[in-house]
Amino acid sequence: MSQEIDATRIPELQQVVGQALELARAAGASAADADASMQKGLSVTVRMGEVETIEYHRDRGMAVTVYFGQSKGSASTADLRAEAVQQTVAKACAIARYTASDACAGLAEPEDMAREFPDLDVDHPWNIEPEQAVELARACEAAGLAVDARIANSEGASLATHRGVRVFGNTHGFLAGFPSTSHSLSCALLAQSGSDMQRDHWYALARSATDLQPAAAIGRRAAERALARLGARRLSTRRASVLFSPEMARGLYAHFIGAIRGASQYRRASFLLDAAGQQIFPSFLQMQERPHLRRGLASSNFDSEGVATRDRELVSGGVLDGYVLGSYSARKLALRTTGNAGGIHNLIVSAPAASADFAGLLARMGSGLYVTELLGQGVNGVTGDYSRGASGFWIENGAIAFPVHEITIAGNLREMLRNIVALGTDVDIQGAIRCGSVVVEGMTIAGE
Repeated sequence: MSQEIDATRIPELQQVVGQALELARAAGASAADADASMQKGLSVTVRMGEVETIEYHRDRGMAVTVYFGQSKGSASTADLRAEAVQQTVAKACAIARYTASDACAGLAEPEDMAREFPDLDVDHPWNIEPEQAVELARACEAAGLAVDARIANSEGASLATHRGVRVFGNTHGFLAGFPSTSHSLSCALLAQSGSDMQRDHWYALARSATDLQPAAAIGRRAAERALARLGARRLSTRRASVLFSPEMARGLYAHFIGAIRGASQYRRASFLLDAAGQQIFPSFLQMQERPHLRRGLASSNFDSEGVATRDRELVSGGVLDGYVLGSYSARKLALRTTGNAGGIHNLIVSAPAASADFAGLLARMGSGLYVTELLGQGVNGVTGDYSRGASGFWIENGAIAFPVHEITIAGNLREMLRNIVALGTDVDIQGAIRCGSVVVEGMTIAGE
């Protein structure tokens, strides 16, 4: 039998899942689902040209959930042998027999199961040897260190590659799986001038290694970002526009997604309670979910319950169309699953009528704060209160004036989302949320 982690392992995993489902039925379960996976990966870290870590992992596992009526039990194992699967199903059944009935518990509806499985081009193995990975990480770091004599130290360069195969099935007759990959390369460097020392980093993440930025380019970008932060100052407390870089903007939208998840809604723990149909963003902003993008980092034909994923207009004209739901939260809200059990699938944020390149955003701002790093976890998902440490650059007369640090930016997320005035064309696709820079007016900047 093949020892590779690739599509040839799907029949083996299907057999494991099928066995688990048969055992659950035989034990009296009215319904069940199971998820089996295999994965392997390599990661290396180099610092100042020396190898710090080389890690190789190879994992496998199976999780099963059984329902006796509407009482639920779950168990998992890292052993895929038949006897281990049998023991795991028995444990899940034992748990279910002692669990209280929940009217909303159960599999997703049969009619919602995925039935079409187009190739999403998410499997691109990188057959790189540890020695090659080390040399690539070294080249990345060396390129950064060579940029300027003020790049005095390094936190290292890291390369990681991962490949996995997953199969999911349930007693509705759904049984499907696919292999996928992800690869990354990153570098973090320190710049020093006198007693002033600043750190920054850069990275690349993709399904295929051929889509990663060149190692030298990543190292140089990390160095340039660290050098740009030398001479950072504090600001006096004020109110101003804030420009979030694409990486920071992604976090802003993630808070929005968290607020419209089904769990936040039915628990009544969201700053956007009952917000479906309301104007949340300015009218020029759109959000589309596109689960079937080829090579997308969050692409999938089905969610973690087997429900078919579909293109969706989540926000149109600034108005929220609906929530992000799995089957359980959908039942709690008397709604229908949106195929988002397990998360969002390639959310694209756009504003055709209010977009500009980076220079255009700076010109539109005039003066304000450009945020390239956020610190701390000062975000309250219930009230929307937002307060986080930040660093970046002060903008004056439409241009970067000087770097800033040791400040806090604050506001309320509901107001911040309404106060978006422009989006950047510098879209970052390295995540489940694809977005460019975003300008938010009227935030409080706390400094000296």
